[in-house]
Amino acid sequence: MNAVEFHDVTKKRKDFTLDTINLTIPQGYVTGFIGPNGSGKTTTIQMLMDLLPPDSGDITLFNESNKNHRMKQRIGFVYDELYMYEEFNIKKMKSFIAPLYENWNEALFQQYLKEFDLPLKKKLKHFSKGMKMKCSLLFALAHEPEFIIMDEPTSGLDPIFRRELLDQLQELMLRDNQTIFLSTHITTDLERIAHYIVFIYKGEIIFQKSMLEIQEQFHIVKGKREMIDADTETLFSGIKMNQHGFTALFEGDSTVFNAYSDDLVIEKASLEDIMYFLTREGPE
Repeated sequence: MNAVEFHDVTKKRKDFTLDTINLTIPQGYVTGFIGPNGSGKTTTIQMLMDLLPPDSGDITLFNESNKNHRMKQRIGFVYDELYMYEEFNIKKMKSFIAPLYENWNEALFQQYLKEFDLPLKKKLKHFSKGMKMKCSLLFALAHEPEFIIMDEPTSGLDPIFRRELLDQLQELMLRDNQTIFLSTHITTDLERIAHYIVFIYKGEIIFQKSMLEIQEQFHIVKGKREMIDADTETLFSGIKMNQHGFTALFEGDSTVFNAYSDDLVIEKASLEDIMYFLTREGPE
C-alpha cells in the first residue's frame, strides 16, 4: 500500500514547470527525495501538504484526497528551520499546538522530551540548531502521525548530531512502522536509512527506485581516455573526460565490461555520483 500517490500532477511556476508528476511513497518505509536546488522538491512538498494547489492532476494520501482536512491530522512535518515563536519556550508552544490535534499523546510528548534531552522552560531563541531540530521533531511526533515529511532536516547540523538524528529516525520507522518522506541534498544520509529514492530534476521525475535497484543498476566506470569514441560514449548515462582518462556513469548490467577488466575500474555509484552525472549537460 502507498501512503501517497501523485497522478499526472502539473504545476507551472515562474522559473520552471513540474511536468506530469507521477510518484508514490510506499507505506512503512523511508523514501528519500533528491535533486539539485530549483528542481521542484519544495513545490512538490507544498502540493503534497495542500499548501499549493496543482494546476492539474490529483494527489492522494492514504487513498483519500490530500485536500481532506482530516488527513492533516495524520501528518507530521519537520522543516529545516523551527517556525515557532522564538520568545516562547516548549511549554508555552505546547499550549498552542497540542489543542490542534485530536490524537495528541501527552505521555509520548513527555517521553520524547526526555529522550531528546530538551529544556521545557528555556526560550527557543537560545536553542542550538540541533536543539531546534529536536524540538521540531518533538512536536511532529507527539500527535502520533502515520506519515512524516522532513524537508532538509539535517542541513547545518554537525556530523555527530546528524548521525544521532538518523539513528532515531531509523528506530522510529522500525518501532512504529512510520512512513517517512525525507527531502535532502545530503545524499549520504539517505544511503544510510532510505529504502526508496525519488530523483527530480528540472520539474521531472528522473527515476523512482529502491536502494537495492540503485545499488545493482548504477556503476562508475573509469578507464583510459583512448577507450572512448563515438560508439562507446553512448554506453554511458554521463561521462567526464580529463587528460588522464574518463569517469562515467553506467546504468545496467556491469558484466558487459568483464572482457575489459584489466583496463577498467568499476565501482558502485553513490547517489551523489548519480545526481552529478545525470544532471550534466553532455561530456566534458
